[in-house]
Amino acid sequence: MQRIAVLNVVGLTESHLGNQTPNITALAEQCGVATLQPPLPAVTSTVQSTLLTGEEPNKHGIVANGWHERETKETRFWRQSNSLVECASIWDDLHEALPEATIANLFWWFNMYSSADYTVTPRPMYPADGRKIPDIWTKPNDLRDMLQDQLGKFPLFHFWGPTAGIQSSQWIAQAAKEVERKYSPTLSLVYLPHLDYSMQRVGPNHDSIAQELIAIDEVVGNLIDFYETHNVEVCLLSEYGIEEVQDAISINKILRSSGFISIREECGREYLDAGSSRAFAVPDHQIAHIYIKNVEDIKSVQTLVQNIKGVDFVHSGEARGGLDHARSGELIAISKSDSWFSHDWWFDDAKAPDYQGTVDIHRKPGYDPRELCLAEGWRGSIPRMAIKLILKKIGQRTLFDVITLDPKHVKGSHGRTPELGAPAPILIPPACAKKIPQQIKASEFKQMCLDWISCS
Repeated sequence: MQRIAVLNVVGLTESHLGNQTPNITALAEQCGVATLQPPLPAVTSTVQSTLLTGEEPNKHGIVANGWHERETKETRFWRQSNSLVECASIWDDLHEALPEATIANLFWWFNMYSSADYTVTPRPMYPADGRKIPDIWTKPNDLRDMLQDQLGKFPLFHFWGPTAGIQSSQWIAQAAKEVERKYSPTLSLVYLPHLDYSMQRVGPNHDSIAQELIAIDEVVGNLIDFYETHNVEVCLLSEYGIEEVQDAISINKILRSSGFISIREECGREYLDAGSSRAFAVPDHQIAHIYIKNVEDIKSVQTLVQNIKGVDFVHSGEARGGLDHARSGELIAISKSDSWFSHDWWFDDAKAPDYQGTVDIHRKPGYDPRELCLAEGWRGSIPRMAIKLILKKIGQRTLFDVITLDPKHVKGSHGRTPELGAPAPILIPPACAKKIPQQIKASEFKQMCLDWISCS
């Protein structure tokens, strides 16, 4: 068996190879580089599930980072149970083919309660007093204490939110080393998200991205050197490329103006009442699932959405292709390259839900990249944040509403595929791999990885 470590450097494309990434570039020159063809939508949960199952979204069921549940009338994002993935994953097949093989999954999504042998994933604690305490969930349980005793608490607030930075990727890389030292897994899956969040915040062409590339390349280079000393070959891949965007498409505002959305007012603020709405959108970066209660409304909603400025395509029925799944919306909207979809339905920011100005990934009915950006002026200022934190530490309930509501603060997005003109992510195979094609479908990766492990 050849032991393999798969480093997922999110947002990396071939254009990033060069002076700012000497370690990654050296690996590419040694092992070759291919472009990876992600499924639609090219978003984290969907791409990772395709990579790990070898199936398209219409088979594995992960149609976005979140979706609307028609049974409960609730929209849920960023759930973690592996039972939501409807196909066998790479660890299932590897265990069957090589019972002695072991798998470590560090921060790839749908990590909880899988049959992988060693797992680490973010799992904050939410005490009843309203605090959010950084923590992780692991398998086995004692791995949690071992990692946080050695490395400190997982830096959750550097993993997502306005202070997201290199610290979280550094922590994950260190955790991967500790797992290797303790367990020597056959296959290690390591998620390094730093570049992704930087480019969403400022855009992929911002001058500061050069420094972010240097930072993540140092983390990757350190891991490559470490794994080499442990006879582990490295495969490096990315999930998608980031496109520069100018503004968001407020698709739900247009549906509301046309009478399709029902709103419930609570404490002076407006909340989407999905169960009473005839049609509403669940956005995820550059795609949006549109859920429609009555079949007779599908055609009129499709015509309405197709004519919205910034919308590129709207697909229905079997035309949804790889997204023709029960969890998907009746319509799938795809934005043009310079736009992304917001979930906003309010016309007055003073009426926005109370969670909108906070980092609250589980309550918002759509992915919200504005959580990477602080509000301007006093609301997002350091003194106000300090006051809020002090109040929380002394046990006072306070809304940590420091995030901008302005969608123009977001400068990068993804979700579109290379077939639609988006930058292609890359795959650098391990040294043991035979010559690989110039283009590889994400659904082909699982079998390729199993073959690499068996190649020795």
